Amino acid sequence: MEQLFRSGLFEGEVAIVTGGGTGIGRTVARELGKLGCKIAIAGRRPEPLEDTKKALEAEGIEVLARTCDIRKVEDVAAYVAAVKERFGAITILVNNAGGQFPSPAEHIVPKGFEAVVRNNLLGTWTMTHAVATGAMIPQKRGRIVNITAQVERGFPGMVHTGAARAGVQNLTKTLAVEWACHGIRVNAVAPGVIKTSGTAQYPEEFLEAARKSIPLKRLGGEEEVSHLVVYLCSRVADYVTGQTFLIDGGQSLWSSPWEIPNDVPQSPPYPVD
Repeated sequence: MEQLFRSGLFEGEVAIVTGGGTGIGRTVARELGKLGCKIAIAGRRPEPLEDTKKALEAEGIEVLARTCDIRKVEDVAAYVAAVKERFGAITILVNNAGGQFPSPAEHIVPKGFEAVVRNNLLGTWTMTHAVATGAMIPQKRGRIVNITAQVERGFPGMVHTGAARAGVQNLTKTLAVEWACHGIRVNAVAPGVIKTSGTAQYPEEFLEAARKSIPLKRLGGEEEVSHLVVYLCSRVADYVTGQTFLIDGGQSLWSSPWEIPNDVPQSPPYPVD
């Protein structure tokens, strides 16, 4: 990984990275840790967490790895308490955990829609509220970065996560105002199509359609997203709050991988006197 920031920039900082066992979360945890931050990673599956913990510790990073289902209030409370007990403080929160599946809206059953919203919106809120009230507000400082998605033009093909991520972006704006008096900065990063272990579940034709819709004609990389997240976690970005930063190769400016057929039903002509 190319180092963009000075060594020791995060000395004395403690970061929680949800979904930190794989993908973007693991990359963010590593970059923060290499810059001196103490790291707590969370996820539902113990195996990726343990693998990541061993890999980070091999690079000299101090790591706490513990399972946590962000959808469960009691899990989150226990996790936050464990991090505070281990490190004494929490100064950074990266809400990276989430999940969704590609599907046309008409094929999504209510249970599937609810599951994605519970994970991506309610889970983000539950962790954010616990960290803020349990650590950041009392200590009068903190940095929160929410990983969302590119939803400015809707999210055809994944309406469940589009709705949830739009809620997270509004949450970002609202908390940035309410918690400014506590020294807490809240921002969001909205990646486009990034090549990760998560996108490996998508059909190849889906990813190829996405690639063609990106002006730069390639998928993004985990490290590219991590660099932006780490900047927003740092005091260098102290005057930045309430913003959502798109990192999508220009896709949001140009086109969409969602194809609209030519035979769209038309309404009958409006009667004219």
